Amino acid sequence: MIMSTTLRVLDLSSNRLVGELPLLTGSCAVLDLSNNQFEGNLTKMIKWENIEYLDLSQNRLTGSIPEVTPQFLRLNYLNISHNSLSSLLPRVVMHYPKLRVLDLSSNQFKGPLSADLLTLPTLQELHLENNLLDGAVAFSLPSNSRSNLQVLDLSHNQLIGYFPDQFGSLTALQVLDLARNNFSGSLPTSMADLTSIMSLDLSQNDFTGPLPNNLSATLTSFNVSYNDLSGVVPENLISLPTSSFFPGNGRLSLPGVAAGPSYPAEKSRRKPINTIVEVVVIISCVIAVIILIMLALLIHYVRISRKPPPDDVTNKAIGRHTPVNPSGTGIAGSGAALVVSAEDLVASRKGSSSEIISPDEKMAAVTGFSPSKHSHLSWSPVSGDSFTAETLARLDVRSPDRLAGELHFLDDTMILTPEELSRAPAEVLGRSSHGTSYRATLDNGIFLTVKWLREGVAKQKKEFAKEAKKFANIRHPNVVGLRGYYWGPTQHEKLILSDYISPGSLASFLYDRPGRKGPPLTWAQRLKIAVDIARGLNYLHFDRAIPHGNLKATNVLLDGPDLNARVADYCLHRLMTQAGTIEQILDAGVLGYRAPELAASKKPLPSFKSDVYAFGVLLLELLTGRCAGDVISGEDGGVDLTDWVRLRVAEGHGSDCFDPTLIAESGNPAVEKGMKEVLGIALRCIRSISERPGIKTTYEDLSSI
Repeated sequence: MIMSTTLRVLDLSSNRLVGELPLLTGSCAVLDLSNNQFEGNLTKMIKWENIEYLDLSQNRLTGSIPEVTPQFLRLNYLNISHNSLSSLLPRVVMHYPKLRVLDLSSNQFKGPLSADLLTLPTLQELHLENNLLDGAVAFSLPSNSRSNLQVLDLSHNQLIGYFPDQFGSLTALQVLDLARNNFSGSLPTSMADLTSIMSLDLSQNDFTGPLPNNLSATLTSFNVSYNDLSGVVPENLISLPTSSFFPGNGRLSLPGVAAGPSYPAEKSRRKPINTIVEVVVIISCVIAVIILIMLALLIHYVRISRKPPPDDVTNKAIGRHTPVNPSGTGIAGSGAALVVSAEDLVASRKGSSSEIISPDEKMAAVTGFSPSKHSHLSWSPVSGDSFTAETLARLDVRSPDRLAGELHFLDDTMILTPEELSRAPAEVLGRSSHGTSYRATLDNGIFLTVKWLREGVAKQKKEFAKEAKKFANIRHPNVVGLRGYYWGPTQHEKLILSDYISPGSLASFLYDRPGRKGPPLTWAQRLKIAVDIARGLNYLHFDRAIPHGNLKATNVLLDGPDLNARVADYCLHRLMTQAGTIEQILDAGVLGYRAPELAASKKPLPSFKSDVYAFGVLLLELLTGRCAGDVISGEDGGVDLTDWVRLRVAEGHGSDCFDPTLIAESGNPAVEKGMKEVLGIALRCIRSISERPGIKTTYEDLSSI
């Protein structure tokens, strides 16, 4: 309770305050409770009538903004971003007569964008990015009125329709961000009416046609990449960097410069100086953190080595054998040392330069689960530095009770408590669009793969539990078994438990990159892996009637010395929100596995045929040894793996696509014939959806080889 009659400014931001929001009476005008751990709803705000500046961002608040008026008659700044608020956009904010800045970004608001919000006469900044807003944007500025809106950010939503002509009436607008929506159509000439615009981001939409040639001369930041624009870049935009227009826009040409498709490769080579400086700083910080961690572990080791070892604790064994430790280091006995591999995870994200894993995530490899809330790095099979430690820190969520939620198992083969899972040593395996994967070592030496879901991707508890139960009967030698899930008390505590498969993913064995595990795969091994994957997909499609939805080389795990292939991370779209599913499909597009029909859909959903397409891409990877996400340079510029293979086959040089490491084997007529037959199957799998075969036919064709 805050009752002072003299207190005007209260700043408690960036602490660890918990519980519900406080009662507030008195004269407090500025209240900053951001970056804490407050929970519950916003009903207590109803009595905060004297507030002029309110920041509740980066907490764990839920529910909706109370629709009570009159309220906040003096409020000019309201920031409730990075919470878990839901429902439609609140109409009550349009009745705050002095509101200048409104930030509701990174929540779960849904429904259409209110026209009245865009025409609020006092509003100068409106931030609604990273929500679930949908529908078209339409509004009309009242006659004899002038908008004061200077910043409008609607990025990362699901908005549709044409670029609104009415934006031209927002003459004071300086920053407009519509990136990562589903806008379409041509860009209108009325954009020239945005006479004050300085930053305009329309990237990752479906805009077509030419660029307007009369955009404001005040424009200094501009991005229309990942659209389908055509024509010639206007003269007044030529001075902007090529990353403003490419990648994407294959039919758009920049005078005096090569055509659009070659730009992905150029972009990666021409990083701005500022980006290079940032990368150097980040790498330096990572190295410094690693050195500090190693010193701390050394000191800890010296201290505990002087103490007698604790008594052994016997736990009930799980009904399966302990998998082999891939590093060859034993985990039995109190004196065994554990080697933690903090993998360097580098992902090429759509529309951005390569990102390097943050120091926090390097730390997670040693200190346990601590996934970054906003990270979207994809899993990269690159091995990193190793650290030797006598004991690993526990899987702790930084709360006194640690994992204090509900742990559910899908069968009776495992007995484990949240506390036992909480203290399990963790090793980072990789990252995906869903979250971070860890190898957890239980007290009895059993390994589990634990996927810590990124905040905001999981469905609500009841629906999540209903879908998770359907995984209970999915058991097949070519499908990784799902063991259970953990539902914690906070938004970011959602874990999925599955079998740990060793020695690693197909990507870590196939691609010719530093840290590749073992020698190049032989043709016999590759063909067996292809048949194993097809058998697993055939089981999911016909026995369980569900698509995999996220098939890629990092989700094919090789089991044991025979490298039996098992598909993992299947059907996760059934546990995720629509936004989480779209994010997964976008990731598949960046990595080269997304079927064309998913790219063309406004609300894409994985299907049996999209699985077949992704499987066809996997077959091409097995044949070529190349990564589907790589851009392959050629005479006509850069192309992706599928287009490169199609071109070579059309030219009559299909055999030139095969992995050079298989040349010695290709002298065997039976091997050469098998490789050509698999190439034909792969090309049929990546045809248009109407011509694409089913997985049953594909599996039978592969088995016959």
